[in-house]
Amino acid sequence: MSPFNQLHKTTSTAALLVCTLFTNFSLQAEVLPQAELGIKITLAKQSTTRPMTVAYIPGLKRYYIADGGLAPMGSEFEAPISKSLIHSYDEKGQYINSARPGYDNRSIYYNSNSAKLETITYNISSDVGFSPNTGIYSINLTESGDVLDTSEEISQFNPAFGHSGTMPTYDAANQRYFAKQGRSDKVFIVDPKLREKVGEITLELAKAGAATDDVSDLFVAFTGVKNQELMLLDIDHKAALVFDLKGKFIAKSELPKELKLRSQNHFNGIGYANDMLFVFHEVEGEFGTYYGFKVIK
Repeated sequence: MSPFNQLHKTTSTAALLVCTLFTNFSLQAEVLPQAELGIKITLAKQSTTRPMTVAYIPGLKRYYIADGGLAPMGSEFEAPISKSLIHSYDEKGQYINSARPGYDNRSIYYNSNSAKLETITYNISSDVGFSPNTGIYSINLTESGDVLDTSEEISQFNPAFGHSGTMPTYDAANQRYFAKQGRSDKVFIVDPKLREKVGEITLELAKAGAATDDVSDLFVAFTGVKNQELMLLDIDHKAALVFDLKGKFIAKSELPKELKLRSQNHFNGIGYANDMLFVFHEVEGEFGTYYGFKVIK
């Protein structure tokens, strides 16, 4: 056999193996009937206003938790910059540092395309009128992953996101966002290069045994798992609900019944990072604790 044919055979065999492994993973990916606890992150600092959401950077093995809160009114003594902090924790949930980039964070996430930690602010859609420091920004980090006070603008407000308080989730592979709308079963699909939504998903909440006021009001998670792409927190029934990209209900994963979820979990204190659904448990620890649950395995 010639060297070329041998190389072609080896390459084809490797490609077949990769495809087989990928197919097997897709077939084996399942929604766990009972969610499994993966990590607990006990907050080391009191949130400036409220804990919003969680991100994870695999290469740095760091978690990031963002606070949310509107900026004070500007004056001759103080600029209208939000006091909200972003906090970093290691892979075991131990506190590292905090910084104040100056945004009312709604979503933070790791963008694998830009290799940046990014934040989406309150009123990204300009739904309640234009305000400064509104849009999408990248947060600067040290080489080791500590949060800095500085940032860079990615884009300004975009009406395609809909509700002013939405906590969009990012699909890096397709460079688009999913933005849940308030008190509804609707999720907008957003291409950040366009000023109008490119699609809308209606979630089958009734088939999941839930109503719009049972679930997380403004947050939906993008999981990246084929046919199980979207996940909601059902606060009232203490469960994670999984849907596909057409809004079809796929399965439910029960959370521990002893979790004391409160009204704020409808609007903040939730995230999806490192393949886990994060839920804020306000009553645990001096400043509260985030639980990371494995829902799809």
